[in-house]
Amino acid sequence: MFRRPLRRAAALAVAAGLALSLAACSTSGTPSSSSSDGAKSSSDSAAYPVTIKSALGSATITSKPKRVVTIGWGSADTVVALGTTPVGIEEVTWGGDSHKDYPWVTKAIQKRGDALPKTFAVYPDIDMTALAELNPDVIVAPQSGITAAQYKTLSALAPTVAYPGTAWGTPWDTQIETIGKVLGESAKATTLVGDMKAKLAKTAAANPEFKGLTFSYVYTAEPGSLSIYQKGDPRVDIITGLGLKEDPTLAALPKSTGTFVSTIGLEKADLLKNTDVVFTWFNDEANQKQIEKQKLFSSIPAVERGSYVPNANQQLAMASTVITPLSLPYALDRYVGMIKKAAANVG
Repeated sequence: MFRRPLRRAAALAVAAGLALSLAACSTSGTPSSSSSDGAKSSSDSAAYPVTIKSALGSATITSKPKRVVTIGWGSADTVVALGTTPVGIEEVTWGGDSHKDYPWVTKAIQKRGDALPKTFAVYPDIDMTALAELNPDVIVAPQSGITAAQYKTLSALAPTVAYPGTAWGTPWDTQIETIGKVLGESAKATTLVGDMKAKLAKTAAANPEFKGLTFSYVYTAEPGSLSIYQKGDPRVDIITGLGLKEDPTLAALPKSTGTFVSTIGLEKADLLKNTDVVFTWFNDEANQKQIEKQKLFSSIPAVERGSYVPNANQQLAMASTVITPLSLPYALDRYVGMIKKAAANVG
């Protein structure tokens, strides 16, 4: 339940139902996929056919897809980073820009000179007509919440690559490597993963004060709630990549079934008494003020002393959640200063 930092109200949500139908080819106004250098990768011929297995089934791709549609978190980011502009992407309803995508994705596509992808709604249900008009060669959804029934319908439209394990539980590097296989860009995907790990390590080295500090990343955007994101959740992984370490007491808590979250309730806020730095996100500033008025929350030691990293910026919240080649630089440029300020108050 705590896989996504958004909900129709103030809570978290996972993917809504997806249902698609076949339709004719798109019109000339639909953007077409393109390579960043306009040339076909030299590895294409050797990369196909390729069969990619997922928890929901197998997708066989016979040639480099030209019309790519993405569903879920981070897929559009990575497709663009690997040199292809999708023809269609899931509409971003939380943290999106005026183009209904994340700003780092929009910027990368515009820099390339390509037309921006069409967007389609997935809440409360998929816009079947809009998606069908995209006439995809492949549907990429390795970090999503599509169900077995939805996968069957999607696969009738085009080969569909779902998550390899649990819904919303695909590690960020696995997601990039999977999309690399889809696009015939496995070598480039491996390079991107290596570059991202190196960037995190370089940032950690430049901020030695982070090393050894304990942290907890909590969800508390609903009054009375308190949950702990655990290792495997991208929010946690990006912070450990910067040199901080999970508070061992909280890291040992049992996780809710099928999630990277331990739900404890605000009445157990005293479990955070030894945490050096507390991270969290809010829907907006009004939500932040609402939660911070709660005595149990405001009395958490890290909150009291200011070694606390609250985030009410939806775009930054998503950039530090999806962890892609495009979102990571965006997140670090804004996030590191916030962490430095909190670390200085640990005392």
